[in-house]
Amino acid sequence: MGETKNNQKQAKAELDDKLKLSEPSRQILEDLAVACAKDPSPDNTFQYAFCLAKSSERSELRYAVTILDGLVKEGYEHQVDCMYGAAVALYLLGEYDSSRNRCEQILRSRPESRTAAELHLACIESKDQKEKEEAKKMAATGVGAAVAVGLLAGVASLLLKR
Repeated sequence: MGETKNNQKQAKAELDDKLKLSEPSRQILEDLAVACAKDPSPDNTFQYAFCLAKSSERSELRYAVTILDGLVKEGYEHQVDCMYGAAVALYLLGEYDSSRNRCEQILRSRPESRTAAELHLACIESKDQKEKEEAKKMAATGVGAAVAVGLLAGVASLLLKR
């Protein structure tokens, strides 16, 4: 179990580094959008959407998922790449379960896909980290509430004694 957990942490760290380095510039996105508008071929659309899937803007990530899903529905020849791009965008949006499901779909048809396997592990680790953070927040909130109730009870008892 410890080795798997370490693999998940390592996969997440490496993937996060790769994604940070591959974030597209505004100029690249604009150039691809113009190319797609001039010639809205499936290949140009894919290139634009795949680039959007690594953006730092939430709206662009959502748009990328929509476009890539549309390409899959239309039967675009590079469906696995579309699914991976959508999985990356969902991961960056913090939708780890949805991203993980896409990775599992890819891995069922292409078990040798290293990139899908890395993203899959990163999704599991990210979800675990998110759940731990939420548990800590809830615990801190619970302690804070208990302290507040205790203080109120102390103040109320002092006021009643007067």
